[in-house]
Amino acid sequence: MPPIERALLRVVPFLVGGLILSLPLLAVTPSESPLGWFIAQLVVLVAIGHAMTITVMNLGDEPWFTGMPWSPAWRSIASGVGLVVLVTGTVGLITLASSAALGFDPSLQFLQLLSALDIAWAGAALTIGVYRTFARGWAIAAGSVLGIICVWSIWNYLSIVGFGPGGSWIVSGPDLARYVIPFDIAAAVMAVVFFLLGVRSQVQATEQPSPQS
Repeated sequence: MPPIERALLRVVPFLVGGLILSLPLLAVTPSESPLGWFIAQLVVLVAIGHAMTITVMNLGDEPWFTGMPWSPAWRSIASGVGLVVLVTGTVGLITLASSAALGFDPSLQFLQLLSALDIAWAGAALTIGVYRTFARGWAIAAGSVLGIICVWSIWNYLSIVGFGPGGSWIVSGPDLARYVIPFDIAAAVMAVVFFLLGVRSQVQATEQPSPQS
């Protein structure tokens, strides 16, 4: 079975479990200041995305798109991107279901979706890159730290700015630029850098030097 098919099979239980766990949230009635529910949901979403990444990242070590005339570097990039997209898309589906079940204001649901997707792709790319460059333990730690920092930045922003009528998202450009965007940029840069380092490490590992006489 191709690695992409096995990755799909490993991700499906997370998707089904996330959708099932969203059902009890229909009984929740968020207040005018739903900070607690919002952050709790985001923490769970980030944890699910990180757990999925850990579950599938070793499949990127296997050959992907073997029928394509690509170089080892492009195959490594494609396998990594494929896993990142798979994890991020699954987190997005769970986010939509759970946010709707919680009854958040539509603007707040949109913020949650943006936050979850942003952390999911960066966390997955960083974790996969660190796994390929160093080891599994370092990858788990790196993804965990990134998730914690990104969640904290959203919590800090919402704690300072607050919520609008009905628990809506107050969009404050200056506060986003101060409390959220710098962390997003840092996370994206780290994710891309370590992802590319992981590609280089994987390619070097597959290109064994010829024996010397």
